[in-house]
Amino acid sequence: MATVQMKFRCSFLVLLMAASLAACGNGQGKKAATQVAVKVNNSEISVHQLNAVLSRVQGVKPEMATQVRQEALGRLVELQLAYDQAVTQKLDRNPDVMLAIEAAKREIVARAYLDQMVSTLPKPGETEIGKYYSEHPELFGQRKLYNLVELAVERRDDFAPEIRRMLASGSSLEQVAGWLQSRNVPFRPQQGIRPAEQIALEVLPQLATMSDGQVRLLEAPQGYLVVHLIGSRAAPMNLQAAAPVIQQFLQRQQGQKAVEAELQRLKGTAKIEYVGEFANTPPTGNSGTPAASIVAPNAADDANIGKGVAGLK
Repeated sequence: MATVQMKFRCSFLVLLMAASLAACGNGQGKKAATQVAVKVNNSEISVHQLNAVLSRVQGVKPEMATQVRQEALGRLVELQLAYDQAVTQKLDRNPDVMLAIEAAKREIVARAYLDQMVSTLPKPGETEIGKYYSEHPELFGQRKLYNLVELAVERRDDFAPEIRRMLASGSSLEQVAGWLQSRNVPFRPQQGIRPAEQIALEVLPQLATMSDGQVRLLEAPQGYLVVHLIGSRAAPMNLQAAAPVIQQFLQRQQGQKAVEAELQRLKGTAKIEYVGEFANTPPTGNSGTPAASIVAPNAADDANIGKGVAGLK
């Protein structure tokens, strides 16, 4: 239940600004004609508003649906009460609040445009799915469950050769941790059994070649991993079972690329002039990260197929 509550709270916060914008746009007491879920003083909360919140809550088991629905409605009541008080105190006219509302409005409308564009893209076909399956045997045909103890270390090229030397001479993970501590190198220990799809694609091929009991320094997207592979066991996934997972993942990648291309196209056809202090230092780099955040907050995790798929389910 804690996980469901956490997901609900995150979804509720995302919807909060949109709900506030809707209230500002419609005016107090001018709700669209629809079924009323609850009346709060002079305001109404519709079933449509409640369903909009619930549509953003994922992973709710059927037996928890009623409880989550009631919790959602209770939070909408709390939101309305706080909103009414804010309007009474004219906080909706506060310059900072007005700026935040306008920023949220732009993001919501821009996201709607990009989401609409992505929704028209064709779904990956059997050929693409089969190709991805065959190119990543470590995720599917040769998939394993890994029992790991690891140290996630920030990237500093000066210590990597020394760690490799220590491991080559038989040093344990604990000894490496002690050496890192003695040099004030930040690291984060982790332990657990993880399936292949929960491991970054940059790391997985390196891990797949390790023997049970081995300790090795691996290259990771954001740094290094000092990994002790306690053990592993085969847990293959055939193409039929993997196809829906691969299709969702490829759709996410396809959508992200399409958004990046569209933003680049819009930039190329627009007249953009940086002025004042920004005239000599305009933004640089591609639009990949902002585009990903507009389409889906978790799109940046595409390096990890498990997280990527989780964000689409």
